[in-house]
Amino acid sequence: MRVAALYDVHGNLPALEAVLADAERERPDAIVVGGDMVSGPIPAETLERLRGLERAHFLRGNADRGVVAIRRGEPEPELGLNDEWIAGRLSDEQIDFLAGLPLTVTLDVDGLGRVCFCHATPRDDEEIFTERTPDDVLAGMLAGTEEAVVVCGHTHMQVDRRVGRWRVVNAGSVGLPYDTERGPRWALLGPDVSFRRSELDQDRAAEALRASGWPLVDQFVGDSPPREEVLDFFEQLAAEQRGA
Repeated sequence: MRVAALYDVHGNLPALEAVLADAERERPDAIVVGGDMVSGPIPAETLERLRGLERAHFLRGNADRGVVAIRRGEPEPELGLNDEWIAGRLSDEQIDFLAGLPLTVTLDVDGLGRVCFCHATPRDDEEIFTERTPDDVLAGMLAGTEEAVVVCGHTHMQVDRRVGRWRVVNAGSVGLPYDTERGPRWALLGPDVSFRRSELDQDRAAEALRASGWPLVDQFVGDSPPREEVLDFFEQLAAEQRGA
């Protein structure tokens, strides 16, 4: 089985369409949609586009969970990308779909064996690690994970590293990639890991995103912050999570 891993779409429908055009040419046997699908400019239409895909497997992301909590009036201490605006644009049926998503999905991938797909880590949908995270800290996050390969997202940066007996792959972000070179990121798995970047008409995409009226659209238009700056930010958040 070959798998296209599409993570962190964040309601960016133009970026998703660009990735799907490339992914469909590869004819994967399955698509894993790795969470954080709707928190962005075009939430409802993006979710329906994803749900219409054949052979797709879906994961829960922390931002998806936040939108559900807001809509249902449940406590959600860490609000994400304007969750109230997004929750108001989804139907009750879409909210129910997001609420029922699993934390992990496991598939047999050619050349890689059993692969655990998760949003952040197999045990938590918002736990942070980066390429800088010490091996022993990351190994602790993976403790109890039987699969030797783990594919994740959450920090929006493509990474392929080995820690102990695990190979950990971050597929990057379709909708909000943190990289010096612009363009949606995803990964094709089988028989190895192939990182991909899809071409996108940035001007047309920006026009479509701005037309949504989403208050935070400027985060999706223009260049990403420098990678080192993003790493500094995530490592600070990770330290706070660990109580360091």
